[in-house]
Amino acid sequence: MDLTTIEELSCKDVINLRDGSRLGNVCDVQISICDGCVKALIIFGRPRFFGLFGRDEDLLIPWENIDKIGEDTILVDCEPCCGPARPCRKKGIFSFLH
Repeated sequence: MDLTTIEELSCKDVINLRDGSRLGNVCDVQISICDGCVKALIIFGRPRFFGLFGRDEDLLIPWENIDKIGEDTILVDCEPCCGPARPCRKKGIFSFLH
């Protein structure tokens, strides 16, 4: 049985098979409380202008879209933008502008 931790997942690059783009690293996971299964991987949005203007929307990668978890990468098959996981994280000093 193959086991991994969230920390180990966060070290892997997530690559989209449809366009070859690097989506980022796993920052969080969505888990069903009822059955304890992982439902999705969450990738935080990229920072805007060194993080001063907040971040892009987070990406939610449903578990069904994960093709392969390898030693260094996670291959996913999804549209170029999988959709927001939750509202954009606005952590920059100019976040009030949005």
